[in-house]
Amino acid sequence: MVYIVIMVFFSILGGYLLTSVFFFRFPNLIHRRKQLKFRCRHISHRGGAGENYENTISAFQHALEVGTDMLELDCHLTKDAQVVVSHDGNLLRSTGLDCNISQLDYKDIPLLKPELSLDFDPGKTFVGSGKPEDRRFALLEEVFKKFPKVPINIDIKVDNDLLIKKVSNLIKKYNREEYTVWGNFNDVVTKKCYAENPQVNLLFSMRQVVYLVLLTYSGLLPFVPIKETNLEIFLPSIYLRKKTNPSAGFLPFHSFLARTVDCLLIKKFIFEHLNKRGIQIYFWVLNDEEEFRTAFELGASGVMTDYPTRLKNFLTENPQYQ
Repeated sequence: MVYIVIMVFFSILGGYLLTSVFFFRFPNLIHRRKQLKFRCRHISHRGGAGENYENTISAFQHALEVGTDMLELDCHLTKDAQVVVSHDGNLLRSTGLDCNISQLDYKDIPLLKPELSLDFDPGKTFVGSGKPEDRRFALLEEVFKKFPKVPINIDIKVDNDLLIKKVSNLIKKYNREEYTVWGNFNDVVTKKCYAENPQVNLLFSMRQVVYLVLLTYSGLLPFVPIKETNLEIFLPSIYLRKKTNPSAGFLPFHSFLARTVDCLLIKKFIFEHLNKRGIQIYFWVLNDEEEFRTAFELGASGVMTDYPTRLKNFLTENPQYQ
């Protein structure tokens, strides 16, 4: 009797595994492929922080002239409820003023410093023209007006219901649902974004990334619908390599976490499955040719960089990755 039970158990398990592997390879037999209106091969981080003043109109314009597919930017809410484009909530690093954006009206936000450090290129500083018009903080509405059909990746930086609603209203006002991706690593923020406007393309939160890994190794991934459209992740091998240099502060993640992500998630077979389901995968923030090559060979849909010209030249010189 025990022998029969064991045989039945392994027969069922074998059947499940074979079915899972089959649908993992052919997911469109179950799921309709997501049809995004854009392709994000070349993404400019903060508009290209290594080539222009980050998150400014001049940066976005320059990136588009280079040929970027997508602009990445970050949003905060001012005291007078304006959606301003800025990565930092506090203005000390970017302007020298130790004050939060939420404490100031938009008109009172100072200009960016003439020189700005690069978060993802340790030890490097962008030195620009110094012109006041190039150093002005942009409003999200201004960006939408100037670049109406350009795909934009929006990181909602804080858990603020009014900020999420304001951004959603702007997306609706300029009919940008199909050309915008939004969310945050914070699952609470990302869920609120989806609840506010489920028509907008959605990023994976960190919690959903963990869920993705669990689904993959349990064999359930092929059978589970996914509402997210864009997987934006860091490349752990880059972080681990740079950690060998004690003076290089790169990402605020513990080495154990990075090694775990590298081992479980950064797998070409996972990315191939997601690509078949129409989910785009891009790595942030990569800034040299070796990193670009690693990402594309893993099957990434795109790369986010501080150096739009550098990535454009790489893609031109390596057409196999275009």
